[in-house]
Amino acid sequence: MPRLAPAARAERRQALLDATWRCAASRRFHELTIDDICAAAGVSKGTFYGHFSSKQNLLLSLLDESTGALERVMGELDAAPLGAMDRLRRFATAMLTLGEDPGRSQVRADLWAEILSDDAVRTRLSEALDRRRARLRAWIEEGIARGELAEVPTNAMASILLALSDGLLLHAGLDAGAFRWPNVRRALDLLLSGLARAATAQDTPGGPHGEPSG
Repeated sequence: MPRLAPAARAERRQALLDATWRCAASRRFHELTIDDICAAAGVSKGTFYGHFSSKQNLLLSLLDESTGALERVMGELDAAPLGAMDRLRRFATAMLTLGEDPGRSQVRADLWAEILSDDAVRTRLSEALDRRRARLRAWIEEGIARGELAEVPTNAMASILLALSDGLLLHAGLDAGAFRWPNVRRALDLLLSGLARAATAQDTPGGPHGEPSG
């Protein structure tokens, strides 16, 4: 059998990943079989094992793809000439957009279940969260230094934003009708706006960091 060109191999691998996301939109990852995934991707079982050593290896690849997508967004926001508030808002939008995909919500819930028993998943997920937290913390610190954001514990605020995203994905995986994503987006935007308003209040005479009025 002739060997596939790298581009063709990458295309088949991506087809398997995309098929898994689609299948996970209606069934839990653990309920899916390799045959289900291969049928959805239109490839043979041999092709599957040519790219993934096991279903667990596929799950880790889904985690990497999801992590990579959000980290690319964060990299672009880092490089863009934006203030801290705009970065946080755009990050929140990207995070929630991924959450609206039912397949990603379900797989995320499965990944969190796996951290109790699988060291590889726990380590990979922990490392990804550490990278995101560090970047968010840097944005928040920059916003505080520029007077855009109220003074808050930066690591705690970054952790809250990450916990909100993962918590929402877990809830969506348990009950897709528990809330509406557009409403979540609006509520989160209001929360972030509150940081900016609080910063303005701190700098206003008579505010927490201003001179007493009268």
